[in-house]
Amino acid sequence: MARAAQSHMTAALAIFVKTPGLSPVKTRLAAALGAVEATGFYRLAAAATAEVVRSCQPALTPYWAVAEAGPVAAAAWPGFAQLEQGEGDLGERLDHVYATLQARHGRAVLIGADAPQLTPAMLQAARAALDDPGTPFVLGGASDGGFWLFGGRVPIPKTVWCTVRYSQACTASELRTMLAAHGEVANLPMLTDVDSAASLPALAHALATLADPLPAQRALQDWLHTTLDRTLLTGTHA
Repeated sequence: MARAAQSHMTAALAIFVKTPGLSPVKTRLAAALGAVEATGFYRLAAAATAEVVRSCQPALTPYWAVAEAGPVAAAAWPGFAQLEQGEGDLGERLDHVYATLQARHGRAVLIGADAPQLTPAMLQAARAALDDPGTPFVLGGASDGGFWLFGGRVPIPKTVWCTVRYSQACTASELRTMLAAHGEVANLPMLTDVDSAASLPALAHALATLADPLPAQRALQDWLHTTLDRTLLTGTHA
């Protein structure tokens, strides 16, 4: 019966985004590169992430999870269905989006736009993990101790999301600990997500070593080469 029920589940993937011009984006990156360059990076990273997600349809149904409400924000994120992140801190917003999509689709995967070196194979592995009866959750850890992907196929108490301390070196390990009472967690490869200029060389290397980069990933790679040469190596701001 459990396998039969799972066969009727679909899988949604939400990309958490903020809208440039309505909310600050990449503030730590902007401190080093300037706001214009940081916003440019954010747009390119979101486009690269979306292209990878788009390539995984129909196995994953994509959504933009938009931080802001209203028509201006909605118009900024075309191409996918949308839902608002809702009010509150990050834990509350993760809870809202996960609970909404898990109830609607059965399986829900959450990512940001901070690890655009992700690949279709990684997202397909996340979907496959959620199809495994032994692993109701899947987590992709980030090199800074956070996570670049979370997925699940069962409801999660709000207290789990709201107890974890975010943007800390212990974030992913705390989430794993909180989930232990609710089921096994499958693991995806660790990635470096970009929060500051110090992360850019690692991202450039990761993109350069992709076996089959998508066009938007190549565009981001070109931007990184130009920016690293002009800004990080010379020490000047854009």
